[in-house]
Amino acid sequence: MRHDAVTPGDRFVLAHGFTQTARSWSGFGRLLQQHRPGAEIRAIDLPGHGDAPPPADSDLWTSADRLVAAGGHGCYVGYSMGGRVSLHAALRHPDSVRALVLIGATAGIDDDAERADRREADERLADRIESVGVEEFLDEWMRNPLFAGLSDEQAQRDDRLRNTAAGLAASLRATGTGTQEPLWGRLGEITMPVLVLAGEHDSKFRAIGERMADSIPHATFHMIPAAGHSVHLEQPEATVDVIVGWSAVRSTSRR
Repeated sequence: MRHDAVTPGDRFVLAHGFTQTARSWSGFGRLLQQHRPGAEIRAIDLPGHGDAPPPADSDLWTSADRLVAAGGHGCYVGYSMGGRVSLHAALRHPDSVRALVLIGATAGIDDDAERADRREADERLADRIESVGVEEFLDEWMRNPLFAGLSDEQAQRDDRLRNTAAGLAASLRATGTGTQEPLWGRLGEITMPVLVLAGEHDSKFRAIGERMADSIPHATFHMIPAAGHSVHLEQPEATVDVIVGWSAVRSTSRR
């Protein structure tokens, strides 16, 4: 489906997931431009990934500051870790984040004990990355059931191998879900339009996504059929179509 051209100056800022880089959005970004002619696509390397330095003495708030400094004003599209960073950006920089798309993201872990357990697990995983190196770690990481729906091509292994063990470990320690401050109590502060996406087969993040959409004043939840956690990789055409249809309605409502 082809949609009307965007208004001048529209920009999509794309924030990738853990172990990915800005290049992971290449195919998706091309599709987005085909369906939304005239839009600017700006994919950003998050700290510890791609060409970005490790997040020394950083956290999700600092990562959000860096994302907005690189992305500028626009519609922010964040996947998984990138979704969590984009959520922080929306709270800290509402004038820059004009609209927000969250893919397989969370507002954090509510329970203190569960969050502490996750923090310990993230620390062990960071140690594991440093111990075995990126290649062996990726073999283990991509066997996670979250990624069962990805083909070899969609998994983008070569791009993930561009990352370093030090960068990934530092990212996990600084911005992992275990260290994330729960933001559920602040979602009502978000005033820009928000689209929350999750895959049909990703039951955990479907439930989280529905809860986030219910908690954000101007949010819409949409399930992508025949997809797991990585809807933009597993079903890129369907995901682009939903985002562009939603953003076209949003653009029309602003006029």
